Amino acid sequence: MDLLTAALLLPLDIEIDPNSNGLPGIGQLKKIVGASMTVGLVLAVLALIISAIVWALGANSSNPHLAGRGKLGVLVAVGAAIVCGASVTLVNFFWNVGQQV
Repeated sequence: MDLLTAALLLPLDIEIDPNSNGLPGIGQLKKIVGASMTVGLVLAVLALIISAIVWALGANSSNPHLAGRGKLGVLVAVGAAIVCGASVTLVNFFWNVGQQV
Protein backbone atom coordinates (compact mmCIF):
# COMPACT_ATOMS: atom_id res chain seq x y z
CA MET A 1 0.00 0.00 0.00
CA ASP A 2 2.87 2.41 0.72
CA LEU A 3 4.35 1.71 -2.74
CA LEU A 4 1.03 2.61 -4.38
CA THR A 5 0.79 5.84 -2.38
CA ALA A 6 4.36 6.74 -3.30
CA ALA A 7 3.67 6.02 -6.99
CA LEU A 8 0.62 8.28 -6.93
CA LEU A 9 2.42 11.14 -5.17
CA LEU A 10 5.59 10.97 -7.28
CA PRO A 11 4.29 13.08 -10.20
CA LEU A 12 3.21 15.80 -7.78
CA ASP A 13 6.81 16.40 -6.66
CA ILE A 14 8.08 17.49 -10.10
CA GLU A 15 8.85 21.20 -10.36
CA ILE A 16 10.12 22.66 -13.61
CA ASP A 17 10.84 26.36 -14.03
CA PRO A 18 11.96 28.22 -17.16
CA ASN A 19 15.71 28.22 -17.49
CA SER A 20 17.05 31.38 -19.10
CA ASN A 21 20.60 30.05 -19.54
CA GLY A 22 19.93 26.43 -20.55
CA LEU A 23 20.30 26.90 -24.29
CA PRO A 24 22.85 28.92 -26.22
CA GLY A 25 21.47 31.99 -27.96
CA ILE A 26 18.69 32.80 -25.49
CA GLY A 27 19.92 36.40 -25.19
CA GLN A 28 19.88 36.87 -28.95
CA LEU A 29 16.42 35.30 -29.14
CA LYS A 30 15.14 37.77 -26.54
CA LYS A 31 16.56 40.63 -28.63
CA ILE A 32 14.90 39.26 -31.78
CA VAL A 33 11.53 38.92 -30.02
CA GLY A 34 11.85 42.45 -28.61
CA ALA A 35 12.70 43.82 -32.05
CA SER A 36 9.74 42.02 -33.61
CA MET A 37 7.45 43.48 -30.94
CA THR A 38 8.78 46.94 -31.80
CA VAL A 39 8.18 46.37 -35.50
CA GLY A 40 4.66 45.13 -34.72
CA LEU A 41 3.87 48.24 -32.68
CA VAL A 42 5.25 50.56 -35.38
CA LEU A 43 3.18 48.78 -38.03
CA ALA A 44 0.08 49.00 -35.83
CA VAL A 45 0.55 52.76 -35.49
CA LEU A 46 1.03 53.06 -39.26
CA ALA A 47 -2.14 51.02 -39.86
CA LEU A 48 -4.01 53.21 -37.38
CA ILE A 49 -2.95 56.38 -39.20
CA ILE A 50 -3.84 54.99 -42.65
CA SER A 51 -7.19 53.66 -41.41
CA ALA A 52 -8.06 56.98 -39.80
CA ILE A 53 -7.32 58.75 -43.08
CA VAL A 54 -9.50 56.25 -44.99
CA TRP A 55 -12.28 56.71 -42.43
CA ALA A 56 -12.08 60.51 -42.77
CA LEU A 57 -12.07 60.36 -46.56
CA GLY A 58 -15.05 58.01 -46.55
CA ALA A 59 -17.00 60.16 -44.12
CA ASN A 60 -16.29 63.40 -45.98
CA SER A 61 -17.04 61.96 -49.43
CA SER A 62 -20.34 60.37 -48.34
CA ASN A 63 -18.98 56.90 -49.05
CA PRO A 64 -20.28 54.62 -46.27
CA HIS A 65 -18.37 51.58 -47.56
CA LEU A 66 -15.03 53.41 -47.36
CA ALA A 67 -15.89 54.88 -43.95
CA GLY A 68 -16.84 51.43 -42.65
CA ARG A 69 -13.57 49.96 -43.88
CA GLY A 70 -11.69 52.77 -42.16
CA LYS A 71 -13.50 52.12 -38.88
CA LEU A 72 -12.73 48.43 -39.11
CA GLY A 73 -9.08 49.21 -39.84
CA VAL A 74 -8.88 51.45 -36.78
CA LEU A 75 -10.33 48.70 -34.57
CA VAL A 76 -7.96 46.09 -35.99
CA ALA A 77 -4.94 48.39 -35.57
CA VAL A 78 -5.87 49.16 -31.95
CA GLY A 79 -6.38 45.45 -31.25
CA ALA A 80 -3.00 44.60 -32.81
CA ALA A 81 -1.29 47.26 -30.72
CA ILE A 82 -2.93 45.93 -27.55
CA VAL A 83 -1.85 42.36 -28.32
CA CYS A 84 1.72 43.41 -29.20
CA GLY A 85 2.07 45.59 -26.13
CA ALA A 86 0.51 43.13 -23.70
CA SER A 87 1.95 39.91 -25.10
CA VAL A 88 4.63 39.48 -22.42
CA THR A 89 2.12 40.18 -19.66
CA LEU A 90 -0.39 37.75 -21.18
CA VAL A 91 2.19 34.97 -21.47
CA ASN A 92 3.33 35.52 -17.87
CA PHE A 93 -0.28 35.56 -16.65
CA PHE A 94 -1.18 32.30 -18.39
CA TRP A 95 2.12 30.73 -17.29
CA ASN A 96 1.21 31.50 -13.65
CA VAL A 97 -2.34 30.19 -14.18
CA GLY A 98 -0.92 27.00 -15.67
CA GLN A 99 1.38 26.53 -12.68
CA GLN A 100 -1.62 26.52 -10.36
CA VAL A 101 -3.45 23.76 -12.24
